[in-house]
Amino acid sequence: MSVLPHASISEYESKRARQRCRYYFGRVVQLTNKTGRRVIQYRQITGSTRLVTLLGYPVTHSLSPLIHNAAFAAAGLDYAYVTAAVEPGNLKQAIEGLAALGVAGSNVTVPHKQEVHDLIDVTSEDARFIGAVNTLTFDRSGDRCRISGDNTDIEGFTRSLDLYRPNLINSTVAVLGAGGAARAVSYALLKDFQPESLTLVVRDIQKGLVAANVLDTIAGDCQMAVVTFAEASDSIRSSRLVINATPAGMAPNADVTPWETATDFHSGQLVYDLIYAPEKTRLLAEAENMGAETLNGLEMLIWQAAASFKLWTNEEMPVDTVRQILQEHLAKR
Repeated sequence: MSVLPHASISEYESKRARQRCRYYFGRVVQLTNKTGRRVIQYRQITGSTRLVTLLGYPVTHSLSPLIHNAAFAAAGLDYAYVTAAVEPGNLKQAIEGLAALGVAGSNVTVPHKQEVHDLIDVTSEDARFIGAVNTLTFDRSGDRCRISGDNTDIEGFTRSLDLYRPNLINSTVAVLGAGGAARAVSYALLKDFQPESLTLVVRDIQKGLVAANVLDTIAGDCQMAVVTFAEASDSIRSSRLVINATPAGMAPNADVTPWETATDFHSGQLVYDLIYAPEKTRLLAEAENMGAETLNGLEMLIWQAAASFKLWTNEEMPVDTVRQILQEHLAKR
């Protein structure tokens, strides 16, 4: 072990060891009882270590290894998370290889979230409706490996709104976008929040109508609408919850906003940007200046990861530890 005299660290109470420990980006740091010195104890990969992967292309930007390796260490679990850059056309071979290797699970990201649906044994109701899978579990019984697919973005989004739930049930909602993210959050809202109305604000009206027609099958009494950005001011002003499900404003394009008319925001609204980097997008800054409450995508990122973690390990992710490590990491970017 080596001494770490100065480090940015996050404290947690070890579930397994029942001793005072700290976690530092993939390493467990113990405080010795006698000296109080900070020392690094490197986690070891053993013959019993369970492997979890991320399949996508590219994957170098992903925060998933940081999230899950921090969580595995904090929970005292002998798991390791690695990325795998799988080019389009190679997904079938990659899935078969993971099954043969006996991995515990995998995340799936672009461009494979739709294609993987046809390569696995069973898909959850959420993933089937959204048409996208982001989490795989591999269950081996004898010579047979059963691969299950889920979409934890739904639970991640729903959990991210826990603190706001009482004010959002049966409310009015506007969702900016008509892509996969917009469809996922709209599905989650219709399923768990029973909005009075839900408006998709889109650039391509035909794409928006296709998404709305699918969502309408579970809308119940919710009034569904599709409007273009040019026609959406009334919808934005009248919505209790406004969600940006587009990439507009994502780093490095932090000067961009999906909604130019900031005066449409006001107190009594929650403006939610699914983007988490930068921490405060231009959209959120302008909405906050007009008196609206704001929320970025960090909580959704954490809670979707927690849902995947539970599927692989059958244990709860140490969310507070992961949140602090992520915040420290993003602050250094």
